[in-house]
Amino acid sequence: MADQTMTKLRIAVVACVWLGILGIGVLAYKFWWAPQQEKQKQEQAVAEHQQTIDKTGSNSKYTTSVSFAGDAFSGYAPIRSQTFKDECGKYGIRIDYTDDGANYTKRLKDLADGKLDMAVFTYDALIKTSAELGDFPATIVGLIDESKGADAMVAAGKRYPNIDAMNNPETKIVCVGNSPSEMLTRLIMSYFSLDKLSKDCFEFCDSEEAVYKKYQQSKPTDNRVFVLWEPYVSKVCQNPDYHILVDSSKFRGYIVDVIVVRRGFLVKNEQTVENVVKAYLTTVFAKRNEMLDLVLEDAKITGEPLKRDQAERLVKSIWWKNTQETFGHFGFAPASGLQSMEDMGRNITDVLVRTGAISKDPTNGKPTMWYYDAILKRLFDSSWHPGFGPETVREEKKLLALTDQEWAKLKPVGTLQVQRLVFSRGTSNITTASETTLTDLAEKLKAWPQYYLIVRGNASSDGDVDANLKLASARANSAVEWLVEHGVDRNRIRAESAKPNGSTTVAFILGELPY
Repeated sequence: MADQTMTKLRIAVVACVWLGILGIGVLAYKFWWAPQQEKQKQEQAVAEHQQTIDKTGSNSKYTTSVSFAGDAFSGYAPIRSQTFKDECGKYGIRIDYTDDGANYTKRLKDLADGKLDMAVFTYDALIKTSAELGDFPATIVGLIDESKGADAMVAAGKRYPNIDAMNNPETKIVCVGNSPSEMLTRLIMSYFSLDKLSKDCFEFCDSEEAVYKKYQQSKPTDNRVFVLWEPYVSKVCQNPDYHILVDSSKFRGYIVDVIVVRRGFLVKNEQTVENVVKAYLTTVFAKRNEMLDLVLEDAKITGEPLKRDQAERLVKSIWWKNTQETFGHFGFAPASGLQSMEDMGRNITDVLVRTGAISKDPTNGKPTMWYYDAILKRLFDSSWHPGFGPETVREEKKLLALTDQEWAKLKPVGTLQVQRLVFSRGTSNITTASETTLTDLAEKLKAWPQYYLIVRGNASSDGDVDANLKLASARANSAVEWLVEHGVDRNRIRAESAKPNGSTTVAFILGELPY
């Protein structure tokens, strides 16, 4: 009896086990096997459908893509144009353009992190952000444009008739930080005698619209100077109480836009980068007589439409560099008379250091680290041309000689920051120390080719007045003759003497004809 009971118990246990196994199998089939089979069927169906699509489609014309960052500045209209995209497409390159709102710090970090391949920068922003990052992740491979009046410093005429009037601890300079406006301001601070400006003279804004709004909220009697770019400059100057103190048409080599590439990308993809550079130069050549229409259309696309007269002023104030001018700036056509990339890098760095934007030169005196010239050298050596038709290097206009009456009417712009000249006692003989100072001044004047220069001598108020006047005039003339002998155009320079006031200095004042 006991044996029968055990047998039935075993049968029951075995049955339960098999029922359990069967239940697990049913559950496994329902919740794993069947879904897996269904998933495989779906994947197979999708794959077969994709194969059908692939067999009935075509191959992409693009073999590579380039991530490219910039912002809405009208000078970049050629890069945003369909023509540029089409030219890149001829080389199998797709350009993925991103507008980062002119955030140069983010732009450089994205390059450093490999999130970007290429980008546009102002030369000064590249130097400044690289110094802040402590690294050089990008190098310049092309030149876009130079500001020739698109950026300006404006102020109330009665409060600030010239730059010298800014030399006051109460003066506030309103501009967009990390922008061409800041660079223009630092350039003025570096070159002119503005030692009384306070260290916190800047009022930084996030956008040009914000700067313009602060202008609208200000009065002509306020201690505010505004630094803007077109079309806002023209908008402010519609107010008769305001005028331009200085704009970028008066100097050269400081507000320059460039094409940069991530160094690691360049090493692995130099041919691609070369093709992008060629595509850009071809676009500028193709649009050389159509920039006005290009800027108008681009402004619509970026969401900031321009009136035709605004676009006309903008186009006149931007110097888009053509192929021959780019060759000249990169040093392959030295007879062009164009400022070299090396000199521009050195001068911009000097301004940034002298005004405290950066603590030291990141390159330790090697500005050639900022750009890579091998691509343009190959194009120059192979006589590469972007299209059919002539292309020349455009020259800056030269200042004409003035009559005595015109010199008398010259409008003072500002007094240059120049170390005191040292003369032998009682003479107009220039010492070795003064020669060093004048050499530096001659280089400065190259950056300000559209201003005349008054060299004003002074002398002691003790002793014979006539003799002191003659000495003051002789010292001014000695400085003028030295500068002319060292390359300064005689048409733009004039010596005069001031009424002796006890000072024995020689002042150097930039001036322009009244508008």
